Amino acid sequence: MSSSINRTINCDALTRLAQAIAIAISATLAGCQTSAQLPDAQTAAQPHTITARIKQKPIFLSASQRHQAPQDVWERMREGFQMQDGIDVNPRVEQQRLWFVSNPAFLETAADRGSLYMHYIVERLEERDMPLELALLPVIESAYNPMAYSRANATGLWQFIPSTGRYFNLRQTNLYDGRRDVTASTTAALDYLSRLHDMFNGDWLLALAAYNAGEGTVTRAIERNVRLGLPTDYWNLSLPQETRDYVPKLLALSEVVASPEAYGVNLTPIENKPYFQVVEVNQRVDLSRVAALANIDEDEMYQLNPAFKQRVTTVDGPQRLLIPTAKAQLLTASLSSMKPEELLSLRPTRAVTEQAVAEVTPSQRKSYRVRKGDNLAMIAKANRVSTRDLQLWNKLSGQRLKVGQTLVMQDTRRDSKRTTVVAARNDKRSSVTLAKNDARTTRYKVQKGDSLYIVAKRFNVEMQHLKSWNPRTGKALKPGQTLIVYRDR
Repeated sequence: MSSSINRTINCDALTRLAQAIAIAISATLAGCQTSAQLPDAQTAAQPHTITARIKQKPIFLSASQRHQAPQDVWERMREGFQMQDGIDVNPRVEQQRLWFVSNPAFLETAADRGSLYMHYIVERLEERDMPLELALLPVIESAYNPMAYSRANATGLWQFIPSTGRYFNLRQTNLYDGRRDVTASTTAALDYLSRLHDMFNGDWLLALAAYNAGEGTVTRAIERNVRLGLPTDYWNLSLPQETRDYVPKLLALSEVVASPEAYGVNLTPIENKPYFQVVEVNQRVDLSRVAALANIDEDEMYQLNPAFKQRVTTVDGPQRLLIPTAKAQLLTASLSSMKPEELLSLRPTRAVTEQAVAEVTPSQRKSYRVRKGDNLAMIAKANRVSTRDLQLWNKLSGQRLKVGQTLVMQDTRRDSKRTTVVAARNDKRSSVTLAKNDARTTRYKVQKGDSLYIVAKRFNVEMQHLKSWNPRTGKALKPGQTLIVYRDR
């Protein structure tokens, strides 16, 4: 039995050996045939390692490598437009586009204001894969003025009324209004628009109509058309006239932004990078003090943080500020080294706003002792000076006065030949004299939502110069008010 087993094993071994030799000879012959098809130089250079025989995976360029990011926010916005298809020629859109083309200053002014916020809004829209035309909605709603206030009691960039604002967690108190908070209101607006988009089965035009008129109004208009057997798209609904114009305005505006040169509109490039950064403060701070610490223009500080109605952060409000990116690091370092009480009582180490004093010959000064019941506006009016001048001359940061307090007043008659701007910076005083005969005079009529900062930026002049040319102008400009601007010839 054992010899039989041995013979079987030997036979099996010989069979396996013969099979192995046959496979080896076949592989050798195949290798020779393959090598014979290659040029001699390639055959000689062909590596003999196993890893060299492995086929390399193809290299694919990423989307960022194939497409370079736009340098301008306007270009970035155009690339994300999603609502232009299928509009064709529409008389309602044509009518609104004609208005924008006939009033280019409106869009240019709104764009100047929006340059602080547009990059942020575009990024938030991209994160949600929403049409970037929606970044133009604040132009329609508020002309990109975060302080805008409507007759319907709506306010902020996105014009939330109180009830809708509260529904989307925008808190409103005597000291803080979340509807004017740039980041909070943007989140709320995009949440609301997304909800409306889902509610109306992915139709952005109906969602926008509902944002303007309310979802109930649009729903009732759709139900009416269903009963009458009529189409239920936006263009066929019976809606209030404001809402009938609202969507065409946005579509027309996006067409103008898509090709501004074709319509004679000048859109100043907006750099495609964040304009502001969020800085945590975790304590009450006066915005003017913060502006002084970080060397930020005070008006710009308020434009970025308009929700703080008294220009002071609140204990029960958001413990953060929006700061220009270039100044965020400086402010963070300054805040870390200061005590909380210093941020409310600290006298600025540099002038937050340039103190403009008209040159008079001779300089005349008078004083006034505050009586019970007096306020700055009454005293200013009685002495024919501006409230802002009173604050500057007496280094007052607010409106509060004490009975018995002495206020200093100066003669504000302007010299007919020149205006001297005296600027206080880092405890140093420097004078800038502008001769009127060396400059071109422009009279600018203030539009709704304008501020000194915005007008100065529009004419490419220093804000302190603009203040000195208009010494009786306070911080709150009024529509229709005329400002004098001197520019080089």
